[in-house]
Amino acid sequence: MAHIPINHPLRPLYRVLTALAGLYVLIFGIIGATKSSGASLFDQDHLHWVLGLRTNLAFAILSIIAGIVILVAVFIGRNIDHYLDIGAGLAFMVVGMLMLGLLRTDANFLGFSVVNCVVSFIIGVVVFAAGLYGKTGSDQDVASEESFRHHHH
Repeated sequence: MAHIPINHPLRPLYRVLTALAGLYVLIFGIIGATKSSGASLFDQDHLHWVLGLRTNLAFAILSIIAGIVILVAVFIGRNIDHYLDIGAGLAFMVVGMLMLGLLRTDANFLGFSVVNCVVSFIIGVVVFAAGLYGKTGSDQDVASEESFRHHHH
């Protein structure tokens, strides 16, 4: 079993970084949806550049949803953000890798560019790291985890 720290002292910093990532994704999605409104959902011919990334309407809508979910989880906290950040971070990395494989094909349904893939990886790593260091618990949980970590090899 891996050691995941409980009540890590840098948890507030990771929450802020995750909130900033979620805010970026949300703002990107809103501007992207505004710019690409009227186009077909998965349009690959008329892509728009927003905040340094390419988008179509489908990607903009997914970004709005992802941004809202991340921000709500950060706001709620209480380990909801811990679990959601791990999942969302992995999802951003997987989507980045998937779209990197589909870049120059007709299957690039979200209209990704290499920059989109890199940004997806960066956001994924930041959010995933926040999940790893975002777990909270009681003093008893901390003592139990430290005991496991130091005495149970």
